[in-house]
This record gives sequence, C-alpha cells and structure tokens, in this order.
Amino acid sequence: MQFDTVIGLEIHAQLKTASKIFCGCSTTFGAPPNTNVCPVCLGMPGVLPVLNRRVVEYALKMALATDCEINRRNQFARKNYFYPDLPKGYQVSQFEFPIAEHGAVEIEVDGKSRRIGITRIHMEEDAGKLIHDNHEQVSHVDLNRTGVPLIEIVSEPDITSPAEAAAYLKKIHAILRYLDICDGNMQEGSFRCDANISLKPVGSDKLGTRTELKNMNSFRNVQRALEYEERRQRDILLDDGAVAQQTLMWNPDTGRTTSMRGKEEAHDYRYFPDPDLVWIEIDEQWIESTRASLPELPQQRRDRFINDLALAPDTAAVLTGDRELADYFETALAVFNNPKKLGNWIVSELVRELKESEAEVEAFKVTPQALAELLTMEDKGTISGKIAKTVFAEMVKNGKDAATVVAEKNLLQVSDEGELLAAVREIIAANPDQAQQFRDGRTKVMGFFVGQLMQKTRGRANPKIANSLFARELAD
Repeated sequence: MQFDTVIGLEIHAQLKTASKIFCGCSTTFGAPPNTNVCPVCLGMPGVLPVLNRRVVEYALKMALATDCEINRRNQFARKNYFYPDLPKGYQVSQFEFPIAEHGAVEIEVDGKSRRIGITRIHMEEDAGKLIHDNHEQVSHVDLNRTGVPLIEIVSEPDITSPAEAAAYLKKIHAILRYLDICDGNMQEGSFRCDANISLKPVGSDKLGTRTELKNMNSFRNVQRALEYEERRQRDILLDDGAVAQQTLMWNPDTGRTTSMRGKEEAHDYRYFPDPDLVWIEIDEQWIESTRASLPELPQQRRDRFINDLALAPDTAAVLTGDRELADYFETALAVFNNPKKLGNWIVSELVRELKESEAEVEAFKVTPQALAELLTMEDKGTISGKIAKTVFAEMVKNGKDAATVVAEKNLLQVSDEGELLAAVREIIAANPDQAQQFRDGRTKVMGFFVGQLMQKTRGRANPKIANSLFARELAD
C-alpha cells in the first residue's frame, strides 16, 4: 500500500523586543536564572498585565509579509495547563480571535514551486525553562523566559514531505530575519518548531492519526525527525497496526523518537478570553503604515538578483536565503561589479568556509570589500584563479587583505613570456612522448604540460600565456 504524507508545522518565533510582552522586564538571553522577573511575569496575586505595543507591530509585519488577512479586532485568551515552568497556571495566548489568518508562502523543492498555506499567526507569551540536574534527581526552574513575547505561525497541512517541511521552515526563518523581528537563533530557543505528521492511503480524503514532534533544534533535525516518523508510521500501517496520537520527543543522538504524553486537543486547555486584557483594535492607517515600512523580502530580492543581475536561480536562492549573506554580496558588488563571478565565489568558497568554521557572516574575517579586492586582482591577471583560492584561505585564517597576503608570500602571477619560456622548453624536453602525442593531434595532453608548469611555478604562471607558449613551442 502507498501512503501520502501530511505535515503541518507550528513555529514559535521570539520577537526582538527589549522588554517582555506584559511587563518591563528585560528579554536578554543568558542572564542569571530568575533575575529578569517581576510580580507580573511571576503571576503574583493582584498584578495586571500591560500590552507591549511593539509586539503587535512586529506580529503585524509578519502577517503582511506572508499575505495574511488582518483581524482588525483580535483578543488574548488564557490557555490553561499545569507545568512547573508556568507560574500563573495559564499561558496568555490567542485562540478564537488571532491577529492574522489565511496567509501563504511559496517554497521550492527539487525545482518545483509549491504554495504552503498559513492557518493563523497569533501572539502569546513564552513559558519558563526547566533545568535538569545531571547529578541529582531534581529539576530547577528558571523563569527569565516567562513572558517573553512570541508569535506562533501555524501552517496548513499542505506540506507533503520532510524536505518540503525543511524548505518551509527556512523560508519562514528568512522572512523573520529580513523583517528584523526575530534573531532566528534555534540553539538559544528564539526560533522553535513543533511538527504534526500523519499518513493516509494515496488519494484518500480522510486524514490519518497524527503525532506531534518536539525538541528539533535545527533545520536538519526537523527533516531527520520527520523522515524517521514517516518511516515509523508507514511500518505500523503496513503491519495493520494503529498509530497512537501522542507527542514525541526527538533524540538527535539516537536518531529516534520517544513518547512524552498523549496529544492534547484545544478543548484540553479550556481557553477563555483573558479578563485583564482588552480587545486590540487595528485600524487601516496602522496597517498601511506598517506595510509601507516593510523591507525587500527574500522572494523579492531573489527575483531581483535573477532578473536584474542575471544570476542563476540556485545561486540567487542561496544568497537571499540569509539576509546577512545577501547584504555581503551587494556590498562587495558595489566594489567588484561582476555579479555572476562574485555570486559563484560566495556560494562556493565563502559559504563553505562559513560552514566549516560555524561562523556567522557578520563575524567573518574577510570583509566584502576585501573579497572584492581579491577578485579584482584575479580579474586583472595579478594573480591566477588557483592562487586566488590560496590567498582567500589565508585571508580567512588571519584577516589580512589580499594585497598583503600576495606580497608576503610572493604569489604574483608570472605573465612575462621570457621568464616562462625557459621552463616551457625544459618541460617539453623532459617529456618527449607527450610532446609527440600533441603533435599527433591528441591536444588534450596540453593540460598535462600546463599542469607541469603550474607545479614548477607554484601556481603562479599565467595559464593563457602558458597555453600559448606550449602551443608555439610544440608546433616547432
């Protein structure tokens, strides 16, 4: 039997506000436990929340960036459940009347574009954090995160594969970063994702029993966890078993999931309107002024790179997938006006270095201006393409500019025919068999001769002049 996979994602994005959603406490990450707290976020009796207007502004930006319908009147509700890191015994969220609904984003997987619907975007406060002791059977509670503002972005069950789920997650992450309303740090928990997945017979309208996956702290782990759960559910169904509706914890070390609890439904939380918070009214002027303030978004920037700069779609997608990388590209382009060469270099060389060093673009030792200088030197023939990569590696290591590295290591390209001619003749004399092959019409052997010269000159010989000299000398 064949099955269709049905996936929906719930993304929690921490908003980049200086203070919490209903009080003035700091949202700074890494403060000593239980220092960024006050009676409001600790849920002390008699305190009243006051909504942070910036939270609404940021939620409105995300709603407009994802083509959502804005609910002019929206309302906070109490989501009731007990957990040690929830001091009030409820979480302030939105239920019946969220700030936005019915949006969508475009994703691309394997060259095919798909539109993934967004059910809703709503505002809510974060819970605290449990810290489990490795030496004793105890857990500690840190309430610094309690009351930190979040938006939850709930997708439609339109995602049909783990690869699509990863692509959708990256797209939402990029939009949040372009809007500068979330830092997107998955390791610190400011960008988190829960996934619902079920399988159904191919062509069936009836959805299967779904499970929820938690504890996925990277794009790769989201895809891995969904691939595992897809296989697990398929095996159960093929054995005529029944998938249990439950919440599962993903363990990236074992590559498996473990059960946490039965899956909750909305009625389990006993939502009701929060009596301490009034309705939020959003007028047209607020909406239009926010729309006018939106920056160029990832898809728009990608289209511009393709249409105006003639970049390949794959190159444009990589560059615009990260706002800082796209900014780096455009800053370098202002100095080195060769979009294709610059884009290819960044996508191949620079991105590889970033991955290997696990560095952020902003902290990268090679500035956009320094990279532009390096490529200019290659374009002018000052250094060869091979030497350019050697120089770049040295720049990454020590932060020096290209001209300094080239001078210190004597890497200037040799373009003087007289200087190269003696070496060319010496190589031909040492390899008579290959010389005869060339004269017999097997011209591919030219690569051997040029390679020998490059080795002899430590990669400094001008390849165009080298080819010309060998062709002339072999013809004699």
